[in-house]
Amino acid sequence: MPATTAAQKVRKGSKLTMTKKTRSTVHFHRPKTLALARNPKYARRAVPQPAPMDKFNILRFPVTTEAAMKMVEDENTIVFLVDRRANKGAIAQAFKSCYEISPARVNTLIKPDGSKKAFVRIPAGTAAVDVASKVGLL
Repeated sequence: MPATTAAQKVRKGSKLTMTKKTRSTVHFHRPKTLALARNPKYARRAVPQPAPMDKFNILRFPVTTEAAMKMVEDENTIVFLVDRRANKGAIAQAFKSCYEISPARVNTLIKPDGSKKAFVRIPAGTAAVDVASKVGLL
């Protein structure tokens, strides 16, 4: 090292002032590392997942018993067998998208054999008989 640079270092001083980060919390966390997307070599499940429910899977078919026909005439209600996993909102939405009529109310029950039955009440202004013929009941 030449004498001039040594003299400069002595004049300047060897200590550099560093600014320190102000810590706002007493806990120290390691920084987050790179998270790569999963790219499996093989499927971890042997059985594929069931297909997501769409309007055709939710409303399976209308019930055609005499009691159900009486409900169509007397109570403005159409009875469907529906997917067991479907909730009332999904049933109402599926009915509206299939038949262009927004139901007034949906009641459900689970039958002893494990299937789910939905009672779809048609609004008072619309005749359930017309909707039932559109569905294919009459």
